Amino acid sequence: MPVIGFAAPAHALRLYAIVRGVRQLQYSFRTLGMVLLLPILSPQAPEVMSADLKPATVAGFDRYVAATEARIDAELKRPGAFLYVEGLPEPRRSQVRASLKRGEVYMERLRTRDAAGHEIETPDGLIHHWTGAVFVPGTTLGQTLALVEDYSRHQDIYKPEVVRSKLLERKGNDFKIFYRLRKKKVITVTLDTDHDVHYFLVDETHAYSRSYTTRIQEVANADQPGEREKPVGHDGGFLWRLYSYWRFEQKDGGVYVECESVSLTRDIPWVVSPIVKPFVTDIPKESLQMTMGSTRRALLQEIAATAKTTGR
Repeated sequence: MPVIGFAAPAHALRLYAIVRGVRQLQYSFRTLGMVLLLPILSPQAPEVMSADLKPATVAGFDRYVAATEARIDAELKRPGAFLYVEGLPEPRRSQVRASLKRGEVYMERLRTRDAAGHEIETPDGLIHHWTGAVFVPGTTLGQTLALVEDYSRHQDIYKPEVVRSKLLERKGNDFKIFYRLRKKKVITVTLDTDHDVHYFLVDETHAYSRSYTTRIQEVANADQPGEREKPVGHDGGFLWRLYSYWRFEQKDGGVYVECESVSLTRDIPWVVSPIVKPFVTDIPKESLQMTMGSTRRALLQEIAATAKTTGR
């Protein structure tokens, strides 16, 4: 088809020039931004993205956790509805239960508000709140707890995210553990973390646990000769707090396993958004989903191994 040309009026030409100039200016700013970002586009988290954990941020997170734990405590006391998913309205509850029976991982993003229904402010920080659930047929509560409490094996069960795991101390149902975590999303971040974990046995078919980080330190030059831990609270801000709330219920010929995760990271300044945002917004969900799937898979592998050994 031939191109038919028209003579443009003068005001149209002036408008075209203005629009073209604006677009060129936008392109220049984008180009400048990428040039400025080039020094920090490296596999390791660069120093330019450092952030400080402030008291106001911690206070906001603590308020959020207190409100969340109050809701969890109330749910644990519900007769006949021990799990989070059992409090979902119908028909959603039945749909979720059916998906769990099919072997799927249920994931839901949560948001806790204060008693008045308002958002809980966390200045200079972001709270990431997710719950996940799986159903493991053929296992028992005892077998499930034995696996999740075997912390020395977690580096094998939950790899590659858990690089190293170690039981530091155990007193009854209270554990102190160490994890070296490695998270990859545009950049690679390695963290040395300590956790206090407390288990509560309700009866022969119900249990729950709570896990709190007591130390998180970002590791610079991980596994290199110049490896060093950055000061607590003065790092990239990729993970400042990680609290986990697990529930276990044996019924329907297996065990339901739930985990609710509440984590705290830095907020996202626009200048580092292309690097930081994918990490701090996507990793919490992906990490929990991996944890739930890996827990289910490890339990099923143990069941299969036992059946092979016993010939059942």
